[in-house]
Amino acid sequence: MPLPAPAPAPAPPRTQIFQVSTLYGLATLAAALDAGQFGRARDSRRILLVSNNAAVPETALRLEEMRGYGTLAARFDTVVDWNEAISPHHPSGWGPRSEETVLWQRAFRLAWDIAPEAPVELAVESIQVNPARALAAIFSESAVHVYADGLMSYGPTRNRLPQSIACRVRRVLHLDLVAGLRPLLLAEASAEPELVPDDAFRAVLSEIAAAAEDDRKLAAAEAAAPTAMLLGQYLAALSILTPEEEEGLHVTMLRGAVRAGHTSILFKPHPTAPAGYSRALDEAAAELGVRLTTLDGPLLAETLYERCAPTLVVGCFSTAMFTAAAYYGIPVARVGTRLVLDRITPYENSNRIPLTITDHLVPDLDAQGSEPVPRLPRTAPDTLAPLVRTVGYCMQAKLNPGLRADAEAWLREHLDPTTQHYVKRRRLQSLTLPGGGPRGAAVRLRRTVRRTRSTLGL
Repeated sequence: MPLPAPAPAPAPPRTQIFQVSTLYGLATLAAALDAGQFGRARDSRRILLVSNNAAVPETALRLEEMRGYGTLAARFDTVVDWNEAISPHHPSGWGPRSEETVLWQRAFRLAWDIAPEAPVELAVESIQVNPARALAAIFSESAVHVYADGLMSYGPTRNRLPQSIACRVRRVLHLDLVAGLRPLLLAEASAEPELVPDDAFRAVLSEIAAAAEDDRKLAAAEAAAPTAMLLGQYLAALSILTPEEEEGLHVTMLRGAVRAGHTSILFKPHPTAPAGYSRALDEAAAELGVRLTTLDGPLLAETLYERCAPTLVVGCFSTAMFTAAAYYGIPVARVGTRLVLDRITPYENSNRIPLTITDHLVPDLDAQGSEPVPRLPRTAPDTLAPLVRTVGYCMQAKLNPGLRADAEAWLREHLDPTTQHYVKRRRLQSLTLPGGGPRGAAVRLRRTVRRTRSTLGL
């Protein structure tokens, strides 16, 4: 009697690699995991791949040092340091050569204990650039899930993705920071946007705040009972403002909050901002006779919303402003947004959409004067989506040719001195759009001449 055939060996479990560089991004992933958007934990092995993308990672605050990191990292089976994995290369600058991707995948499978035949899925941020781009190239057969941790998800993709990567992008997970607005990110790759549930994200933020219970600086900030919170953004690092202009921007935030009736104010500087920023604010606070607390610890701004419960948040165009409005119901106000919108270059700069959204939706603190700042409506007005599509088309026309008709319609109906700051005349001219002026015909003529000369070999 023949012996029964041996049972086939069980298939190795799926491995999911989650690449992250910020605590806010990790919170987004944790909420998606809790909501079951990556399947059941027992069905996969989950690797958290931590990347420090700072210009000088050795001197920057590490993600592991942020309050609340440990409780979120516990959701994963393994934590891997990407900087160590590719040392001495920098995460933002390194990518594998095409002929080396197979070797790198073998090396990482061995180092991270992934079986050679185990299927791998990737969840990455900023797929247009490294390290996400490098991971997608190395694990060249893997499905890719992109998660967006801020307002940039509403803007167009920064660079065209190779088709070998674009065809593997399954979805764009994003927070509902501006309810009713559909992200443009990876629309050209037909990637479907998928919302991370509000209640799941809010629960994760509460979890992070609870993990900061013993933080002394946070306790001191709570004791000051601030009613207004100022968000610093290190715009000088991006060469958008000079250090002096950014310092003045923060002082303007302070004066506006005082004018609105606040006497105890909390300043949350950008982690890389110089100490001089807080000194200038200290001097302004002393002049105005108000209490100013500066909190530069390794804390999310959202932890301060949870623990200090401010009644006003002021910023330029920070995602944290919209988190305050969407998840905590805190009124928000903007300062300096119009100046920064005018300064950023090139026009394709990914910060343009966050700036546009902020300028269109958030009240100007200077214009409010002493009047209370109203809360943002939970659902975006009908005027926002056409504006975002117009600006998005002007930023990346070649990636989004289907938006041209919408852009033309908006420009014909709405372009005037009150909206001119959203689009640059030279950009309208180069795209031959309404509002570009008479030079549009000249631009078309020059293009025709160039094509003709090229055809004739002249």
